[in-house]
Amino acid sequence: MVETQWSSVSGTYCKDMASSIYRPHSVTITEFGAVGDGVTLNTKAFQNAIFYLNSFADKGGAQLFVPAGRWLTGTFSLISHLTLSLDKDAEIIGSPDSSNWPVIDPLPSYGRGRELPGKRHQSLIFGSNLTDVIITGANGTIDGQGAIWWDWFHNCTLNYTRPHLVELMYSTNVVISNLTFMNSPFWNIHPVYCSQVLVQHVTILAPLNSPNTDGIVPDSSTSVCIDHCYVRNGDDVIVIKSGWDEYGISFARPSTNISISNITGETRGGAGIAFGSEMSGGISEIRAEGLRIVNSMHGVRIKTAPGRGGYVKNVYLADVSLDNVSMAIRITGNFGKHPDDKYDRNALPMISNITIENVVGVNVGVAGILEGIEGDNFSSICLSNVSLSVQSMHPWNCSLIQGYSNSVIPESCEQLRPDCGQTPVCYDGGSSSAIHAQASTYRSSASRLLSHLLELATL
Repeated sequence: MVETQWSSVSGTYCKDMASSIYRPHSVTITEFGAVGDGVTLNTKAFQNAIFYLNSFADKGGAQLFVPAGRWLTGTFSLISHLTLSLDKDAEIIGSPDSSNWPVIDPLPSYGRGRELPGKRHQSLIFGSNLTDVIITGANGTIDGQGAIWWDWFHNCTLNYTRPHLVELMYSTNVVISNLTFMNSPFWNIHPVYCSQVLVQHVTILAPLNSPNTDGIVPDSSTSVCIDHCYVRNGDDVIVIKSGWDEYGISFARPSTNISISNITGETRGGAGIAFGSEMSGGISEIRAEGLRIVNSMHGVRIKTAPGRGGYVKNVYLADVSLDNVSMAIRITGNFGKHPDDKYDRNALPMISNITIENVVGVNVGVAGILEGIEGDNFSSICLSNVSLSVQSMHPWNCSLIQGYSNSVIPESCEQLRPDCGQTPVCYDGGSSSAIHAQASTYRSSASRLLSHLLELATL
């Protein structure tokens, strides 16, 4: 038996996050002339209501309530100490007129718009340099009406990078909960340069063929908790980023201390959980557990390339079930474009201390393709207690990686098979105890995961 030594990190910050705060002042959007007929443009009503509520920021904060109705609007910006609360039958819907989505500067860690050089459209709900912000409801809906933006993307008629549905920058103590997000023009929920963020009990929906409708995207952010979410979209369900090439390296703001749990996802064009490819500021101390991925392209994916620099390290993924997934695990060392030709081709990313354990998959096409970069072996890639029902006769393809595997079916690639007497160090994200690779432990864990997967299949 091989005993594995585990490094550890604490992730208790999630327990300290409050999902709701009492606001002593409250107004309804109709008090500012809004009309919920799905036709009247209510941008001014939202802006005026929030301007008015700013006077209560130092008096315990305030709530803006959106009642039942379809509330058409362009972009609007939040303030600190604010709760935006939606009735269960309320729908905030984005205007199909791009002029109602202002153009703003690119993110400094990207250097340009993600899709096009230059500026980018502001998100439907936006905020910068805020504290104590809550976006919530009784499962009300925020609908970006993204179809027209997807058409402009496919027809190459965009003038600027598409807008997100929600983006908060340089903000702290943020809660997004109990809402449905639909049809985002681009990414759905994008906390960037933020800390103390809780995303909980949200549903994210977009057509499976919609371009780049990533679900939840923590970007150069710390102490982020994502829990009990359902995502069905056209790209990555959850993806962690931290800046793009030389701009991300220079800005040097990592994504770290991120906890992800109890996620169900379906995506035709992406992964259940992904890292990068924009990871130049670094990604570390990530713990994800309880992931259910169905009818998707990838289960787990790490994306990077020469020129990115940065690192993805200290990542622990566990309790993962896959059903009808083309590829369970993919690590790609040559993915994606560059913002311009000024990137440093010698800036190689460091990928290390990645642990994936307790995984069960049925109807899986390929177990994994794990590819490093010449001169930059990806190291300490650890797979443990992984059982995949794979269709391919060549389940694994590995190159330029180093690591360890234990109780992996089908048997993992040679680069992950331990030498006799080897004592590999694998990252576990929080436990200081060693594990023993025993068949009985594997069987009990696999049985538990398989029962969860069968339950999911009956929903």
